[in-house]
Amino acid sequence: MPLIKKLTALAGTAAAARTYMRKNPDKVNKYATKAGAFVDKRTKGRYHSQIDNALNRVRTATRSR
Repeated sequence: MPLIKKLTALAGTAAAARTYMRKNPDKVNKYATKAGAFVDKRTKGRYHSQIDNALNRVRTATRSR
């Protein structure tokens, strides 16, 4: 697949994710927390600070404006 098609598909997916995040902030936070806990467990806490930072960014992005 040519690069421009890949970038177009990625941009469309990102837009859909942002729309879903705005409409369902509680679900996004819930699943992000579950995913973070799963990854933290699988990596045996090696990347805990990076995972925590990513979860804080998700919480900030889904906060009501």
